[in-house]
Amino acid sequence: MFVMNPKRRKVLFTIIFIVMGMGLATALALKAFQENLLYFYSPMQIKNGEAPTNRAFRIGGLVVDGSVQRDQQSLVVSFDLTDTLYNVTVNYDGILPDLFSEGQGIVANGRLDEDGIFKATQVLAKHDENYMPPEVAQALADAGAQIPTDHLKAQK
Repeated sequence: MFVMNPKRRKVLFTIIFIVMGMGLATALALKAFQENLLYFYSPMQIKNGEAPTNRAFRIGGLVVDGSVQRDQQSLVVSFDLTDTLYNVTVNYDGILPDLFSEGQGIVANGRLDEDGIFKATQVLAKHDENYMPPEVAQALADAGAQIPTDHLKAQK
């Protein structure tokens, strides 16, 4: 029979408590990280049902020419986003970036509603005419769109 003296027992329980505490802290940190992670989806992936309906994510593509509709009484704006194969309607209530315009690549953060409309909480526009967000360039390339080669450089 193994008998442990009280001092060793105290040290053992202290070590076990520290290891369990660190494990719990790590698990909580990983859970928080996973909940705040925003995955990117293209309009094609959204139309194919690959995007989550219960959490926020990012969508990217080109703003369809002629699709921007602004509410005159508020900051609400609606526009279509495309990867040249599929379109997704985006609604945003806020001030759009100065560089936002039709035909330009954007990335938006938000959620899909039950009608398949993307409710954006943030809209990010490209910073100059030679740049396209890498996610948008990749989504357009995956859709088979012909995009200028200088935009594909953004992927590297």
